[in-house]
Amino acid sequence: MDILYFVIILVLGSVCAFLLWRSGKYVSQEQHVKLIEEKQAVEIALAKIQERGELLARENTAMLQSLEKERQERQSLERTLEGTNAYLQAQQEKFQEQKEEMTHIKQQFNVEFQVLANKILEEKSLKFTELNQQNLILLLNPLKEKIKTFEERVEKTYNHEAAERNVLKGVVEQLMLQSNEIKNEANNLTRALRGDNKKQGNWGEVILERVLERSGLTKDQEYRLQASFTDEQGKRLQPDAIIDLPDNKHLVVDAKISLVAYERWVNAETDEDKLNYLKQHIYSIENHVKDLSVKNYQELYRIHSPDFVLLFMPIESALSTAVTSKPELFSDAWDRRVVIVSPSTLLATLRTIASMWKQERQTRNVLEIAREAGALYDKFVGFLSDMQQLETYLHKASEKHADAMKKLSTGPGNVIRKIENLKTLGAKTTKKIDDTFLS
Repeated sequence: MDILYFVIILVLGSVCAFLLWRSGKYVSQEQHVKLIEEKQAVEIALAKIQERGELLARENTAMLQSLEKERQERQSLERTLEGTNAYLQAQQEKFQEQKEEMTHIKQQFNVEFQVLANKILEEKSLKFTELNQQNLILLLNPLKEKIKTFEERVEKTYNHEAAERNVLKGVVEQLMLQSNEIKNEANNLTRALRGDNKKQGNWGEVILERVLERSGLTKDQEYRLQASFTDEQGKRLQPDAIIDLPDNKHLVVDAKISLVAYERWVNAETDEDKLNYLKQHIYSIENHVKDLSVKNYQELYRIHSPDFVLLFMPIESALSTAVTSKPELFSDAWDRRVVIVSPSTLLATLRTIASMWKQERQTRNVLEIAREAGALYDKFVGFLSDMQQLETYLHKASEKHADAMKKLSTGPGNVIRKIENLKTLGAKTTKKIDDTFLS
């Protein structure tokens, strides 16, 4: 384009010079004036061509900037998708390792218990009467119930993990679809909210609640809406949402909307108006950041929050327009301990928190299984102790039984002999003592 301008200027200059040279030799004064006028007309045409070229150059630059912006956004989405896929793969591998480990522990425990139980039963089975066997069953039943409960808990944990892995496979697609739905809803409602700050604020809170509902978190368990608090000066504060994190941590989210200046910027017809309304739009966002920073939600009593709060802007395009014009908007907000988020970035953050809660529940289940296994082991040790005591009691009972039989039927002057002598002396009887006791 620059070479073409140069050639045009060179040709026009040559023509003008040639005409001036001819006017000095061959033409009259009137023709000379006419040539000068033609030269001026050529210069005016040249100026218009230059102006048109500059306009085309600016339009070309704007198109290149727009293409570069779209390329950067696409790369950002690709990086987000790659990170999510990597996280999904890591979670699947971790779940598989946990399942294999729990299966191995269960098998090893069952084998060791079976070997030990068989050994005990083989050693003691010949010594037990029917009554002793019934007592043994009474002792084993609680242990059997514990083992059954343990197996059911392990199976339930495995089934829960399998279901969660199936859910995680669709996280990326759901995240993109829900983000687009939220963005479309925001754009559709923009026209209905112009000029009414109260409706704008309520609408921002509604969009925030919709994002929370789609995040996988449970209301009043893992997040709360419009919770009231009192600061050190006794002032009542009511953040839009409190997100509960594992380990008794919290994340504060407050919805803000900047729509009036942005709507005027969209509908502006001149570049000057667009620039003025864009500045007003950025100024409105900066004021929201300042107001939220002054409230110090992260310092509230009973709130264990990180050293920042989230400022939620429900209109994706409004935020991206401001950031494109002023990239340092994010860093300036961070200096005030405020992080600006849109529906898509907040949804991704909440999905991550939901995944953290799932992992936390799984960890608690594993700890509960370990606790139950420990209690089961303690019960089994107590069972072995009872078996040892039972063996001692049986041994003592056997000794007492032998002593009683000795007094009854063996040894000099035993009771059976004396009773039999009564019959010999003439006692009338209808029954006879078994010969086994008389031998």
